[in-house]
Amino acid sequence: MNSSSAKKGLILIGKIVGAHGVKGNCKIRSYAESLTVFQPGSEILISTSSGLKNVYEINWAKPHSKVDLLSLKGVTTRIQAQALIGSELFIEKAQLPELDDGSYYWYDLIGLEVFTTDNNYLGRLDSILQTGSNDVYVVKKGEDEILIPALESVVQAIDLEKKRMRVELPEGLE
Repeated sequence: MNSSSAKKGLILIGKIVGAHGVKGNCKIRSYAESLTVFQPGSEILISTSSGLKNVYEINWAKPHSKVDLLSLKGVTTRIQAQALIGSELFIEKAQLPELDDGSYYWYDLIGLEVFTTDNNYLGRLDSILQTGSNDVYVVKKGEDEILIPALESVVQAIDLEKKRMRVELPEGLE
């Protein structure tokens, strides 16, 4: 996710990867855990690869095969949907639901400096992989990369103000 967008109050939540059918529906790859962020009647900013930015109202969103489908007000033909392929989808940060204590949005975590409980610097949290059973944090330090499971037993503390994460590495990752 683009952290400069998050600072401006916008969150990258997906990308248009194709067109579906003849009525202007878009195939999207959602970066959100759930499609609830694509609320019917809410607005979404679409940024094309050429730099054009337009706000659309969401008609609906639903899962479909390996991607999700999104219907936008004003996009009513396949040709219009095809013109949006490759565009990124943003919503305002304020539209995101509040999280329970101890839960974080990915954009809050990416960029954190990661240390072991012994204060050994491991690197910067660069990205997060979804693996099914648990997420995996990709931490980079120069050319080195370490994959850290996002488990309560591993992640000991997260301090968003100090932009730090403390981890207890499992045996074999040390």
